[in-house]
Amino acid sequence: MGLRLTTAVGGLGYCIYIAAFLCYLHTANLGFVIFAGALLGFCAGLLWAAQGAIMMAYPPENTKGRYIAWFWAVFNLGAVIGSLIPLGQNAANTSGTSNGTVSDGTYIAFLILTFTGALLALTLCDADRVVREDGSRVILMKHPSWQSELIGLWQTLRSDWWVVLLFPMFFASNIFYTYQNQDVNLAAFNLRTRALNNVLYWLVQIITAVAVGNALDFSRLSRPVKARIALVVLFVATMAVWGGGWVWQRDRPTREQVADAGEQAKIDWTDGGHTFVAAMFLYLFYGAYDALWQTCVYW
Repeated sequence: MGLRLTTAVGGLGYCIYIAAFLCYLHTANLGFVIFAGALLGFCAGLLWAAQGAIMMAYPPENTKGRYIAWFWAVFNLGAVIGSLIPLGQNAANTSGTSNGTVSDGTYIAFLILTFTGALLALTLCDADRVVREDGSRVILMKHPSWQSELIGLWQTLRSDWWVVLLFPMFFASNIFYTYQNQDVNLAAFNLRTRALNNVLYWLVQIITAVAVGNALDFSRLSRPVKARIALVVLFVATMAVWGGGWVWQRDRPTREQVADAGEQAKIDWTDGGHTFVAAMFLYLFYGAYDALWQTCVYW
């Protein structure tokens, strides 16, 4: 479909998804919400495929880490801003009940932003017109057919079968979000504290991505050496962060106990000490680990 059209159509999925919630607020049309969710999955696949192609093809080899880092920073900046809204609404709220519902104006604002983003994608420069700082040009296959794309994928898997060994790494890059968001932040912290956690979680992602991206561009080491070092760092980080998470989770009450206790029994930022600080830092390390993993996977 080409980068521009693929990115624009992918962005429209988010616009329709938000429109479905706005419609549900007034009509309770659940079917539209379910349809929009399925459509969003399809469009997200288009958007991320195009985004990945741009991010991996445009930068020269020696600055790929920084390009990835800047993308991850801008991407997570949206999450930071989105998390600041509920934090501002509930900073003084200790009851656990949300202060108000999402208004029409909020939905409409996001609707305009996502639609504008989809339209702006149509203004992307053609890849063959992009000139890098060193004078080289971006080379992309010019609109291959569906058939050639599938055949090319099959040929890649046959000739470079070792690529399959990376599939578990790709799979692991998204599987943990539900656990971290639901079984850690939602289950353990009250409303205002998890809003604060989310702000810090995404801020740490930005900082970590920028640091790791620049480290991956370190010119005095060859790419294979940097890749091996990255794998060692990822292994150590996995054992440390998720090992600490296991120790913390081991002492947590069950889901049934959490549900019975209610919002008032959850951790608040005024609890301090081991109760809040340790759990909050664990959640921040989860965010740092995510940025470390994602940046290395892309690189």
